[in-house]
Amino acid sequence: QVQLVESGGGLVQAGGSLRLSCAASGIIFNINSMAWYRQVPGNQRELVASITTTGRTNYVDSVKGRFTISRDNAKNTVYLQMNSLKPEDTAVYFCKVSAGPLGYWGQGTQVTVSS
Repeated sequence: QVQLVESGGGLVQAGGSLRLSCAASGIIFNINSMAWYRQVPGNQRELVASITTTGRTNYVDSVKGRFTISRDNAKNTVYLQMNSLKPEDTAVYFCKVSAGPLGYWGQGTQVTVSS
């Protein structure tokens, strides 16, 4: 059974930093991309950043220059380093692992940025 376990969320003041981690356990074949999404109540889930097996990254414009996504392929783990956090970054953050036609989601971790 595939399981994604996220950690690293919490409460931080504006301008601060947090590092999210997402470790995938279980047998996952043909992982291609790993990504972080976020969701605010009442809004659709938004893609924040993604990274392919070869390390190619993609970011939503609002986090470019502040967030960095990385992955450890040997550990099936993806990270999101978040710097210069803003109150509008407050959301539940979810990791997603895409493997062929399948997608696996984590349970979400709350990030709250106070002004």
